[in-house]
Amino acid sequence: MKKAVFAILLSTAAIVAGPVACSKGDKADASYTVGTELGISKAAMDTSVKPGDDFYAYANGNWQKTTAIPADRSSIGAFYIAFLETEKRTRELVDAIVKSGGEPDTDDGRIAAFYNAYMNTKAIDAAGMKPVQADLARFDAITDKTSLSKVLGEQTRADVDPLNATDYATENLFGIFVTQGLATPGEVIPYVLQGGLGLPEREYYLSADPKMATIRTQYQAYIAKLLTAAGQTDVEAKAKRIYDLEAKIARAHADRAESEDFAKSAGVWTKADFAKKAPGIDWDAYLAAAGLNKASKFGAYHAKAIAGLSALVASEPLDAWKDWLAFHQINTHTDVLPTALDNAHFAFYGTTLSGTPEQRSRDKRALDALNTDLGDAVGRVYAEKYFPASAKAEVGDMVTGIKAAFAKRVNAIDWMAPETKKEAVKKVETIVVGVGYPETWRDYGSYTVSPHNAYGNVVAGEKAEYVHQLAKIGKPFDKAEWWMTPQTVNAVNLPVQNALNFPAAILQPPFFNAKADPAYNYGAIGAVIGHEISHSFDNNGAAFDSTGALRNWWTAEDLAKFNAAGAALAAQYDTYKPFPDLAVNGKLTLGENIADVAGLQAAYDAYRASLGGKEAPVIDGFTGDQRFFIAFAQTWATKMRDEALRARVATDGHAPGMYRALTVRNLDAWYKAFDVKEGDKLYLAPDKRVRVWG
Repeated sequence: MKKAVFAILLSTAAIVAGPVACSKGDKADASYTVGTELGISKAAMDTSVKPGDDFYAYANGNWQKTTAIPADRSSIGAFYIAFLETEKRTRELVDAIVKSGGEPDTDDGRIAAFYNAYMNTKAIDAAGMKPVQADLARFDAITDKTSLSKVLGEQTRADVDPLNATDYATENLFGIFVTQGLATPGEVIPYVLQGGLGLPEREYYLSADPKMATIRTQYQAYIAKLLTAAGQTDVEAKAKRIYDLEAKIARAHADRAESEDFAKSAGVWTKADFAKKAPGIDWDAYLAAAGLNKASKFGAYHAKAIAGLSALVASEPLDAWKDWLAFHQINTHTDVLPTALDNAHFAFYGTTLSGTPEQRSRDKRALDALNTDLGDAVGRVYAEKYFPASAKAEVGDMVTGIKAAFAKRVNAIDWMAPETKKEAVKKVETIVVGVGYPETWRDYGSYTVSPHNAYGNVVAGEKAEYVHQLAKIGKPFDKAEWWMTPQTVNAVNLPVQNALNFPAAILQPPFFNAKADPAYNYGAIGAVIGHEISHSFDNNGAAFDSTGALRNWWTAEDLAKFNAAGAALAAQYDTYKPFPDLAVNGKLTLGENIADVAGLQAAYDAYRASLGGKEAPVIDGFTGDQRFFIAFAQTWATKMRDEALRARVATDGHAPGMYRALTVRNLDAWYKAFDVKEGDKLYLAPDKRVRVWG
């Protein structure tokens, strides 16, 4: 229910996220230099389609026709394939830990206790609403704006998922994200982010689109249904108050364009600034309750929204806020409350918003919950078994080669001024790359887990994470900090750290295949690596220098040329229409699209360099270059339910996979590999092919 826009903490694709990795017996990255198998899936292809007319269908057409979306999913694709294998491995690891029971006050003991409590739905149903009563009583005891401010502070939580930072829909009024400040290089501060919504983002409340209007009506009905299931009274009146308050919260929010303008979001506030610039909340009470009263500086990322939300605290009735607090406390914890609430939550968020017919099984959701609250504890066991140190080193070598290819392309740019080029090369050379798993692991010693209280465990886990994040404030900036667990099928660029994370789980088929030849692995995982490197140089990442500071290191002329290339790429994506009434938003998806183009080109260059001047062998009728591009397209195999596809196109910074596969249109080598000529539907004249970096 969240959308990412902060500091380009963006993934290769937010299609799915979940566990996986190379088995311990595999040589992982060594495969990219010694593998000889085809790698690409011929069965997935529809070779009756002309590559130059529809390359996605050529690479994935048969897969698209024959693959069914599982009943408990809103989409399926290459990421899901990797996720399933990771989930299977994680299941085996967790089952073994649960069976052994684990020693108390150890990570294994915490995993076993958390899992057993989460799985005991009989006990959860028997407990009814008792676990949440203490929280509801806190809200009911609010008598004035000061006590409201205190409770809002107590409810504050950390935004820690790099795919979901700067939430549009964090259920708390404000979210906190802790890292180096945009305007405070080297200094770690808490960012204050807008929140307070139950729908995915502000446009769901404000859009004139009839489909959005229908969702609004369904959401209000859902609020009433959930409150009824929770045993609340006067639910219709409460539902209206809650929705009306959220609509006002949405109007106070920064829109996506404003939220993505880092230069306008770098303001630093002192504690005293909150009362001056955002009156309404009792900020002393709020900051003390939030554990932030000792912080001397804050990143006011959504400054106008902070002021607007604070004003609502002053102007809106206490009863509306008390109802809102109660609803969100219940709504965000339905999976550990009685089954009727859990089912109602899924019916709205899973089926109405995403079109998913069935909820995932409880045991699978238990793994997801473990990955949230004890992710490093599970990840450590996972990495030890499935990702040896040798694989970590070998994949690191592949990253080094692609970094070098990117730097070479920058050096070859003829339109870029020497001073701009120098900083760009320095930036790519100093990127900190994390492969597989972090060097240090999270200590969960302060997190007490009960084998009998699922709700208490989840709430305690949220608080433990919040305390963990606040502990970074004022400490030396850690450029090597990880923001994903090893069992996550994804990758991330962290511009304020000038760092990349490549979790173990993405370093496996269909992204990496130990037995496949170099063309496949460079086209698949190589393009992922290139993509993440390139995020440091997309329309957002290019605003940060090699230290992670927000600083303009461009000449005016260079920036104008860079922006012109971005505009051309945005226009290209604007032409893609999954629905007659809805096109891909080229500007919204520009960062990802720039990273795709530049990353694929860097991966291709690194692949050619790996051949040492020789041509790759033809395997099963496919040349090396053909295998490279087909591998890339097959990693973007995507099938989505209409509801999920509409939501993706309307709100997400990642274009759907079927359009990302068409990145190849901008690379000259693709035209040569498949003999694409003028007149073919995907053909772009050489001067229309977007070359963002080189």
